[in-house]
Amino acid sequence: MTRRIAFLLVPGVHLLDLAGPAQVFGTAGAFGYPYELHYVAERELVPSAQGLPLQAGTVWPELGPDDLLIVPGWLVPDPPAVTPLPLFDPASLDALRAHHAAGGTVASVCAGAEALAAAGLLDGRRCTTHHDLQDDLAHRYPRAQVVRDVLFTTDDRVVTSAGIASGIDLALHLVAGHHGPAAAAQVARDMVVYARRNGHEPQSSAMLRHRSHLDDTVHRVQDLIDARFAEPLPLSVLAAAGGVSERTLTRAFARATTGLTPLRYQQTLRVERAELLIGHGATIEAAAREVGFDDARMLRRLRSRTTSDG
Repeated sequence: MTRRIAFLLVPGVHLLDLAGPAQVFGTAGAFGYPYELHYVAERELVPSAQGLPLQAGTVWPELGPDDLLIVPGWLVPDPPAVTPLPLFDPASLDALRAHHAAGGTVASVCAGAEALAAAGLLDGRRCTTHHDLQDDLAHRYPRAQVVRDVLFTTDDRVVTSAGIASGIDLALHLVAGHHGPAAAAQVARDMVVYARRNGHEPQSSAMLRHRSHLDDTVHRVQDLIDARFAEPLPLSVLAAAGGVSERTLTRAFARATTGLTPLRYQQTLRVERAELLIGHGATIEAAAREVGFDDARMLRRLRSRTTSDG
């Protein structure tokens, strides 16, 4: 199923706020995860904050519950105006509200949170924005629950990010949610980016945290573990996939991942997937079976070890 991603652009849009998420979804599309990107504005020609004019459509694509509407940030005066000029006409704010009401996801990068707030979508919800804009957002929209110093937040299909490069983290998080963390890791690796961990959200996974190295052999083995982490994967099978001996793989893996063995990496993926399932209502027994454990005892032990390590 193709997912439509609609970017709502305003004059003064920051190029990286737009290009970062667009690159993530575009790269995911190149790997066979179907995304269709649309760019919408109230006028066809949109000047960017960096001086490059952008061409956008003025007619909204038809969006369904599985689609995403995202508002990149724009250049904000320093200090922000006490009463900022309205950047969106009522029709655009209605489109944001209607998409969310129909079951769709809305997102923002940096100052784009202003649009979600103006549409009433941040009322009573956790959100964030660029650190320079957090106080202003909290002051003007007191019903918004502004979370400080995090990369992004998610709350009831409303996703907000801190700004600039964090839009990439947000988009990788959404790709992981749609297609699994292996897909996000594949995109992150191709883009040569390292998706940082959000202190308040279980951001995408160890697949991203332990993919910042440059060892192609270890990456090949991680590709296999990422795709089949719920299956038994003997060290001999992993070493054969990497084209090296078991001893060489163990040493290279530990060096590339700061001390992890292939088994510990696989267990970490299993635990993180189980935590996601439990967070969505699964019992610990059901989650354990889903990620490849015979029963819940091993999962309980590994969860306890993860908590004590953290």
